[in-house]
Amino acid sequence: MPKWYTRQVFRCFKTLERCADRITGAAGPVFVTLAVVLLSTGLFCFLNVVQPSLPWPWLTTPICLLIALNLFAHYYYVCTVPPGFVSDPPRPSGSGILWAKKRSGVAERPLTGVRWTEDVQITRAAMSRCRKCVQMRPERILRRACERSHHCRICNRCVLKYDHHWINQCVGLYNERHFVLFMVYLVISSFCYIVFSWKHVLLGLGWFNEPWPYLAPPMAFLLTYILAVVMFLAVSAMAGWHLYMVARGETSVETQDHEQYRKVAAQRGETFVNCYDLGWRKNLELFFNVGPNGYPLYTLILPLRVEPYTDGRAWARRPGFEGHLGVRPGEELTDEDED
Repeated sequence: MPKWYTRQVFRCFKTLERCADRITGAAGPVFVTLAVVLLSTGLFCFLNVVQPSLPWPWLTTPICLLIALNLFAHYYYVCTVPPGFVSDPPRPSGSGILWAKKRSGVAERPLTGVRWTEDVQITRAAMSRCRKCVQMRPERILRRACERSHHCRICNRCVLKYDHHWINQCVGLYNERHFVLFMVYLVISSFCYIVFSWKHVLLGLGWFNEPWPYLAPPMAFLLTYILAVVMFLAVSAMAGWHLYMVARGETSVETQDHEQYRKVAAQRGETFVNCYDLGWRKNLELFFNVGPNGYPLYTLILPLRVEPYTDGRAWARRPGFEGHLGVRPGEELTDEDED
């Protein structure tokens, strides 16, 4: 009876979770619109109230506008750039004013597929069939969602380097860089808003017994200030955690898997080693695709499109590693384990 009861409770929670996923997926456009409205309101209040009183406006105003431009651009990219699905063919190299220029010497190399270099070991993956969407997808020695891909139950498709489902679509291979940069610039912009506008908050609260001289209503300004404080505290933790995972060569899904693998390996007196972890510096370079074999560093401060270093069918690994160390066949987690 206890086992049967536990199984039924587990199924009920899974059913509620799937219902929540469907509601979130259906309401995705509403959340996106709401976020755009809030960000636009905050920008209007900043330009109308705070910007005229900035110190050294000839310097601080362009910097603040660049931060705002990055914030809106990366939010647009993460909401509109498809994350990359296993069923899709490798994407052609991007071109146009929104795309960053490749480094000299690297510009001749195609960025579709994998940029092969002597700097890191990159190996290709085999293919397996997803039981949920009946698609062929890259396979790895550990079979969970195959090699760094995962089946999203909201999109009902296998996503390359799946991280999580966010608002209106997944975060994966082609838009995860924009997602992390969006969080970073949201933290920076919230911090600037808090620091530069605290005196205006006192004015809006009637502290100085002076009239409110701005077009933006004082209530709207005060609400955006409170929102900025909340977002700074919350998103700082999220951005820091994601950067920490990137520095370890992991996604959100892989972080959860690797914790289980470490426990299993420790029970045998072994040590789990992530084969994708090349050291924090190289992991960050590959994630943002910057450095000697990637794009210039200015792509981190200009809101330009940048291609990933791989098409998701091959990955950089530790030298001599074909898979994770410390995990044996039969111990790996799979998509089916979530059912």
